[in-house]
Amino acid sequence: MGAARQTDLACISEGEGSSCVEQHAILEAAPIVSSYNDKIRPLLDAVDKLRSLMVMEEGIQLPTIVVVGDQSSGKSSVLESLAGISLPRGQGICTRVPLIMRLQHHSSPEPEFQLEYNGKVEHTDEVNIADDIVNATNAIAGGGKGISNTPLTLLVKKNGVPDLTMVDLPGITRVPVRGQPEDIYDQIKDMIMHYIKPEESIILNVLSATVDFTTCESIRMSQSVDRAGDRTLAVVTKVDTAPEGLLEKVTADDVSIGLGYVCVRNRIGDETYEEARAKSQQLFQTHPLLSKIDKSMVGIPVLAQKLVQIQASSIARNLPDIVKKINDKLSSCLLELNKMPKKLSSVAEAMTAFMQIIGSSKESLRKILVRGEFDEFPDDKRMHCTARLSEMLSQYSDQLHKCEESDPKSNFLVEEIKILEEAKGISLPNFLPRNAFLVILQGRVKGISSMPVGFVEKVWSYIEEVVMSVLMDNTENYYQLQVCTRRAGRNLIARMKERSVEWMMEIVEMEKLTDYTCNPEYVSECSRLMGQQGTFLQYVLSKQYSKISVEGIGEVEVGVLWQYNHVLSQAFDLKMRMTAYWKVVLGRLVDCMALHLQLSVSKLVNKDMEIEIVKELMGPNCGGGIEKMLEESPAVSVKREKLVKSIKKLRDSKEVVAMILDGVAT
Repeated sequence: MGAARQTDLACISEGEGSSCVEQHAILEAAPIVSSYNDKIRPLLDAVDKLRSLMVMEEGIQLPTIVVVGDQSSGKSSVLESLAGISLPRGQGICTRVPLIMRLQHHSSPEPEFQLEYNGKVEHTDEVNIADDIVNATNAIAGGGKGISNTPLTLLVKKNGVPDLTMVDLPGITRVPVRGQPEDIYDQIKDMIMHYIKPEESIILNVLSATVDFTTCESIRMSQSVDRAGDRTLAVVTKVDTAPEGLLEKVTADDVSIGLGYVCVRNRIGDETYEEARAKSQQLFQTHPLLSKIDKSMVGIPVLAQKLVQIQASSIARNLPDIVKKINDKLSSCLLELNKMPKKLSSVAEAMTAFMQIIGSSKESLRKILVRGEFDEFPDDKRMHCTARLSEMLSQYSDQLHKCEESDPKSNFLVEEIKILEEAKGISLPNFLPRNAFLVILQGRVKGISSMPVGFVEKVWSYIEEVVMSVLMDNTENYYQLQVCTRRAGRNLIARMKERSVEWMMEIVEMEKLTDYTCNPEYVSECSRLMGQQGTFLQYVLSKQYSKISVEGIGEVEVGVLWQYNHVLSQAFDLKMRMTAYWKVVLGRLVDCMALHLQLSVSKLVNKDMEIEIVKELMGPNCGGGIEKMLEESPAVSVKREKLVKSIKKLRDSKEVVAMILDGVAT
C-alpha cells in the first residue's frame, strides 16, 4: 500500500469527505491511534459485547466515555469529526436518546453502518445515516421533542476511525421550547447523572470557547460526581469565534479538568469537511493567539489519540474488577436460584411437596402452640405462642377479678338487703331465700358475660394470625396451594372460633341457671367469712362505727345499714356465701377456658387443619386439586425467570471476559 493510501487510512475526518491537505496534517498522530487500536480492539469489543448483553442491568458498571455538553456547545460537530459522518442537526435538542456510538477501524474501503434499537438491527449508509438516526429516535422517543432513556446504538465501521465507544447524551437546556415537557431540564439532568455517576465513566465535557467555563451546566454536573476532575476530559469548540483569553482558560484550569483540554475548530455553515480541516490546521498554526496553544492540546487527531489512550487505560484498570463482579453476581444468582423450590413437573412431585409442606406446618405449629418451643422464631416474640396465650389468659382472669361485679366492698350489703326485701314471703323467719341468692348470682354473671366471649374472640384472632403466618410461609412458593390453604385456614378457624363462642356462652348460661360446686374451698371460705358475723352485727347495731374492717372484704361503709337491723343477719349471710361462691364461678370461667383452649389448639394442629386443607384443595373452589400446585405463583415465576435470565446473561458475560483474559495471557 502506498504512502498516500496509508495517509488515507489514518485520516480522522472532521466532516463529510476528505482531502489530501488535512490528511497530511494528521499523519503524525495516526500511527499512535492505530497502534492503540490494535491493542484495544479486543478489549473494546469485549466491553461492547458486555454492554449489548446489558450486564449493567445486573449492577455491573462498564468503562464508558460519556459525551455531555450544554445545548449548542458543538457536541454533535465533535462527534461528526471523530466518526467522519453527518449526524442530525437542527434547532433545539438534536440528540433525544442516549446514542451509543461504536467506532471501529475497518480495513475495507467500503464503510458499514448499523443502527440497533428496540431489539431491531437496521443497516444504513453515509447518505441516509442522519435521516435514519432521526427515524430511529422518533421510534424510541416519539415524534415530538421529548427525550427517552432507551438507548440507540450506532455502529460505524470505517477505514481510519479510532476504535472508540462513546455515549452521546442530549444537550443541556434550561428553557423548554414548544413541544417539550416543562421538566425537560430535570429529565436531561437525571439522564446525564445516571451515566456520569459511576466511577467507571469517563466524562467528555464539550465546552464552547464563547462562554465562561465556570457557568456551564455540564461542568457543574460533572463536578458534582468528579470534583477533582480525575475522569473528566474537556473539548473546547468554536475557538475561532472567541480566541481571546482561551490560552489562559485552558492552562489556568479554574474548573478542575483532570484529564486536560483539547481545542478544536469544527465545520462552520456550508463548509465542506475538506475546507473545515484546512482552515483548522491553518488556524492553529498561524493565528496570533491560538498558535500559542501547545500542539498537544489542539485538533481532532489529538482528541482521538487522548480518547483512545484514556479508554484503554480505563478498560485495563477496570477489567479485573468487572470479572470479579460478574463472578460474584453469578454465584449470588445461582445460590438464590438453588434456594428456590424445585419446579414441580408431575402430580407425584406435587403430592410429595404437599405432604412435606403439611408436615412442616404441623411441626412448626406444634412447637409454638403446643410445646412452647420457639427456636424457629427466636427474635419474634409474637410467635412465642404459649407465653402469649398464658399472658392473655392471665389478663382475662385479672379482668374478671377486677371488674365492678367482683368488688365485694361496693355498696356493701345494700344490694343484698334490697333483694331480701323483695324475696320475702309468708314463711318461717331467719330462713335465707334461695331465689335471693340466684337473683344476685344471675345479675353478676350477666354483668361479666361479655368478657368471656370477648376473650374467646381475641384469643382465636391471635391463633389465626399465627397459624396463617406459618401456613403462608410454608406455601409461599406455591401460589395455588397458598390460595387454598389461606381459605381453608380461615374457614376452619372461623368455625372453631364460632364453636368456642357458643361453648363459652353455654358455660355462662349454666352459671346463670343455678348454683353448685363440690369444691371444698367454697365451704372453708364461706365458714371463714361467716365467722365474723357476730362481731360485725355487734359493731353495726351499736351505731358507733361508720366504717368496719371485714376480713377477706376490706374496710366497708356501714352507716347506711343501721336502719336494717331486721335483715342485717340474712344480708351478711347472703353476702359471704356469694363472695365465697363468686370465686368459684370466676375460677371455673378461667379454668374451663384454659382447658378448652388447649384441647381446641391440639385438635387444630394435629387433625383438623390437615383435613380442612385437603378438603379445600380437592374441592370445587380449587378446581384441579393437587395438579394446581404445578402452577407457580406469579411472583415466584417472575423471580425464577429473572434469575434464569440473569444467570444466562452473566455466564455469557463470563465467557466474553474469559476469552479476553485468555488472549491477554497468550
